[in-house]
Amino acid sequence: MTTALREKLWAYIVENNPELVFSLQEEHSASRYITEKVNAVLPLAEQLFAEGMPYYAIEEQCLKVMTEDLKPSRYQYIRSVIEEEFPEHYKRLKENGALTYEVVNLIEACKGIFNDFDFTVENEDNRHLRYAIIGQVHDYLV
Repeated sequence: MTTALREKLWAYIVENNPELVFSLQEEHSASRYITEKVNAVLPLAEQLFAEGMPYYAIEEQCLKVMTEDLKPSRYQYIRSVIEEEFPEHYKRLKENGALTYEVVNLIEACKGIFNDFDFTVENEDNRHLRYAIIGQVHDYLV
């Protein structure tokens, strides 16, 4: 189970939080981070197993717990803004293989906006947040 949880967590981070991947790799702490996250949910996994929960459901529940502090994804948010509001730039960046790199740069450029709006799952649909991010992305791309 530990290996499966490690793989699922890493896949989630790569897909939704590549800025964290870069940071962890820079600090040579990816393995430690993953190990700490997995070890923290092992008691939950054991409890759910003892209760007779199916293996796949245990993994799903553990992944949910391990990724709570990684949501919502600033990466996915900015990526969707570029795709929806700047489709030409999105297409060009994707074709050039620079989309992930530029979105990670934009996360840093939009950090103040995300902090000002206290970006959370509850307010990720805030239109004022979206307009502010669109403006910052526009300034960055154009």
